[in-house]
Amino acid sequence: MEPINSLGRRKTSVARVVLSEGDGTVIVNGVEGKEYFPIMTQQFKLEQPFKLTGTEGKYDVTVNVNGGGITGQVEAVRLGIARALVAMDETLKPALKAEDLMTRNPSEVERKKFGRKKARKRYQFSKR
Repeated sequence: MEPINSLGRRKTSVARVVLSEGDGTVIVNGVEGKEYFPIMTQQFKLEQPFKLTGTEGKYDVTVNVNGGGITGQVEAVRLGIARALVAMDETLKPALKAEDLMTRNPSEVERKKFGRKKARKRYQFSKR
């Protein structure tokens, strides 16, 4: 079987995922997945597409991810893995779609406006 390439994005993070048959190894930017994402919730998000589809330990994942923070990166990787699994087997899509893993989250950081401290925060107003 030939490797499947897919792309996942979240905020400013971009993850390029290569899915191939193997023993369940996850490599992120040349480092093992559990080492790159040390927090348990991040590891859960990394394994979530495989657990939902019952394909744990069947595929090797190689990921190149850059941009954004660590949570945005793990969610970009999760979307990339879900898309690659669907490209491999179309029957897995309903299970992933039910858990909202096939949808790209469009939330982005709102830009800072002039005359304000942040995007919406204003300077303190003094009436007198």
